Amino acid sequence: MRAVQVKEFGGPEILVPVELPDPVPGPGEVVIDVAYVDTIFVETQVRAGWGREWFQVAPPYVPGGGVSGVVGALGAGVPDEWLGRRVTSYVTGSYAERAVAAVSALTVVPDGLDLRGAAALVHDGVTAGGLLDLTAVGPGDRVLILGASGGMGTLLVQLAHEREARVVAVARGDAKLALVRDLGADDVVDATRDDWVSAARKALGGAEEGADVVLDGVGGDLGAAALPLTVDGGRFSAHGAASGGFSPLDTEEATRRGIKVFGIADVQFGPTDLRRFTSDAYAEAAAGRLRPVIGEVFPLERAAQAHAAIEGRGLVGKVVLEVL
Repeated sequence: MRAVQVKEFGGPEILVPVELPDPVPGPGEVVIDVAYVDTIFVETQVRAGWGREWFQVAPPYVPGGGVSGVVGALGAGVPDEWLGRRVTSYVTGSYAERAVAAVSALTVVPDGLDLRGAAALVHDGVTAGGLLDLTAVGPGDRVLILGASGGMGTLLVQLAHEREARVVAVARGDAKLALVRDLGADDVVDATRDDWVSAARKALGGAEEGADVVLDGVGGDLGAAALPLTVDGGRFSAHGAASGGFSPLDTEEATRRGIKVFGIADVQFGPTDLRRFTSDAYAEAAAGRLRPVIGEVFPLERAAQAHAAIEGRGLVGKVVLEVL
């Protein structure tokens, strides 16, 4: 089968198309004929050699962890009814034509949602839904979303809006700001402004100007600058490191002000929650209430160009790979 490997840690150019043996399903497993491959920013960071204390991979390896496609082969003990079903799953090494997954890890893609959109929700739909539950976003909450124009950020804007929160979205440039406003943001702030913090505080409003909830998908100095925007007793999720590292938060300030801080470990969900958040995201998308935003689709063999596009930050929403 065709696949893409990371030959060594480095830039996007080290992603190389290869031929590998077809996978064989074991008992309780299926082979998915992959249609689309989800990509997430952290895959570019791991490929470059970042985060080895968290991600135990060594070249050569096939990157990626999520696919959509059709069940093409069954292992022992798997009911025949699974054959030919449209599904998504987390897998190990998803940049490939075929992938093996346990039948217990499959989610059926409902009518009304295509496989491209389903792939875009494999990771981000789960994390976005989980974050809003974790931070208990509800009606009237003022929610500040950093990195709002990315794959997960665009979902967070829509889901927080649906929960009747006041959403202030932070992104870079007119095109991205226009997109998140169209998706339901009540106000937008350009992160390139020198005074973006004061602009965000004013946009959030309230008797105590600030955010009840901050959803930080960026990290670094931008995320750290958002902590003072959180009201006393608020909630702050530092789940992103797209800037190159997680936010260096002043934890003493957070404790003193009663701000509950969540980190990346808090969005590592168990099987029950994974199934619930995945099914919820797919149902919302199939009903037209949630729109996965896909900035560009690359053929599998052009995974290197896909990573370059992700790192270039010029696109909005997701980048997905298509297996042609």
